Amino acid sequence: MKKQFIHIKGTKDGLVLRLDDQCSYSELVEELEKKVTEGHLDGKIDVQLHLGKRYCTPEQKDQLTKVVEEHQKLCVKNIQSDVITMEESFKQFETNRFETYVGIVRSGQTLRVTGDILVLGDVNPNGRIEAGGNVHIAGKLKGIVHAGVNGNDEAIVYASHFEPTHVLIGNHVEVMTNESQFILDHTHQIFAYLGENDIIAYDRIQELRNIRPNLSTYKGGS
Repeated sequence: MKKQFIHIKGTKDGLVLRLDDQCSYSELVEELEKKVTEGHLDGKIDVQLHLGKRYCTPEQKDQLTKVVEEHQKLCVKNIQSDVITMEESFKQFETNRFETYVGIVRSGQTLRVTGDILVLGDVNPNGRIEAGGNVHIAGKLKGIVHAGVNGNDEAIVYASHFEPTHVLIGNHVEVMTNESQFILDHTHQIFAYLGENDIIAYDRIQELRNIRPNLSTYKGGS
């Protein structure tokens, strides 16, 4: 019996196609073309492609997507692979890097990092911090801070004393001209995050683990 290179599983979100990662790419494409033409499906169906340990170039991913979407009413929503290139690995490393800055970020100064940053000092008015990840300030924040500069909407901004002029998270901006009553009442140990309806919201640092449970992998505490 010929080995099957593609296994299809139905889920509440659509179809998952698990593609064999040991056969040749040409064999995979040939069987994929046959699989997607079998049967008749009603309505538009979302599809996820799981490549396993096979690495596909962007061009190959485009070809696999085209093969699937040419037939029936299928729409590829995601292509998942267990392997990445060295370039992608380095980019992830840079994004996840945690850096520490000791000192004052003065007016007119801009501090840029690719990942998370901890500032042991104050950020003066017109001082600016830009980070690919989260921003933690163990001092007074009175300047401009931009977390998740590459579009990371999960990033947060924390300060021991929170009085910024501008807060930016991902592509979202809030000018602190009319601060919320919460900030007026709680300037100490609060953080900013992107909440519902893509609106920047604020809360006490004690609520951080409930709002961003995946921010830390450390277990314990209360």
